[in-house]
Amino acid sequence: MSIVANKENSPNLILAGFMGTGKSALGRQLAMRWRRQFFDTDILVEKLAGQSVADIFAQQGEEHFRSLERQVVEGLLPEFGAVIACGGGLVVQPGMGELVRSKGIVVTLFASVDTILRRTSGNSRRPLLKGDDPEAKIRELMKKREQAYMKAGIAVYTDGRSLQQLCVIVERVYEREVRALIKSPPKKG
Repeated sequence: MSIVANKENSPNLILAGFMGTGKSALGRQLAMRWRRQFFDTDILVEKLAGQSVADIFAQQGEEHFRSLERQVVEGLLPEFGAVIACGGGLVVQPGMGELVRSKGIVVTLFASVDTILRRTSGNSRRPLLKGDDPEAKIRELMKKREQAYMKAGIAVYTDGRSLQQLCVIVERVYEREVRALIKSPPKKG
C-alpha cells in the first residue's frame, strides 16, 4: 500500500511558504487525491476569532493574529493524516518553525516575485500587501522571511509548474520523508 494511502497514522503534510506560492490550492488538490482532510491555518484563525484575517490585522494588529496562529497550531490541528496549508508568515515567527515541524512533514513552496504579484494582485484578503507598491512589499517580506522558509522544510519551486506536476513532486518528497522517518524515528525526550 502507498504511504499516502495510509492516512490513519501517516504524518501530516504541512505546506509552508510565502503568500501566493500555491499552498492552499496545492493542499486542497493533494487532500482530494489522498482522501485526507484539508486544513488552512488562516481559515482556522478566522473561525477561532470570528472575523476575517484582514479584520484581525486592522482591528487587533499582527501580534494578535500571530498569537491566534499559535493557538491554532498548538490546539486545533490533527496529530496525523491531514494536509495543512500554513499562513504565509506562520513559520517565520519565533519558535513556530520548530512547532510546525513537530506536527508533520513540512514542504516549503517558493515562487518568483512576479508569480506572487500576479497571483495576489487585487486580493483584498492580503493585509500585508496593502499600499501603493505591493511588489516592493513582497520583495521586502521575502528577503526578511527567506531564511525561516529555508529552515522550515523541503523547498519546492512552483513557478512554471501545473498543479498536477506539483502534486507529483510533493507526493514524492512526502513519501521519501515518511520512509526516512520509518527507518530512523525521531528520538523522544
